[in-house]
Amino acid sequence: MSTDRRPVNAPEAPAAIGPYVHAVAAGGLLFCSGQIPLDPATGELVGTTYGEQAEQALRNLRAVVEAAGATMADVVRATVYLTDMDAFAEVNEAYARAFPTDPPARAAVGVAQLPKGALVEVDAIVALPD
Repeated sequence: MSTDRRPVNAPEAPAAIGPYVHAVAAGGLLFCSGQIPLDPATGELVGTTYGEQAEQALRNLRAVVEAAGATMADVVRATVYLTDMDAFAEVNEAYARAFPTDPPARAAVGVAQLPKGALVEVDAIVALPD
């Protein structure tokens, strides 16, 4: 297995709000940083509901995945962070639209707070195509 490590920056995703890159490719995998529901053009939060914010976070994740030459079908593991687990069903609806067939393995984690006051954050590990 290669130990090459390559940072991936996605021009279509919001700029990082800290000292990190959108993703790192290594060993045939892409390790995506968490995406919150920011508008890529303005850096402002998009949506007021958990479902709306999940949709935007997943769009941002898709931009990162595609910048690395993969698709959402290549996602093998995702983690969804929610500030209220009672919104789980609403987020699941958005998640199901992002992964309509053969969804990846996933964990959903309740957290006290997310950056910029977001309600939802999503990160992923992706199997890069050959």
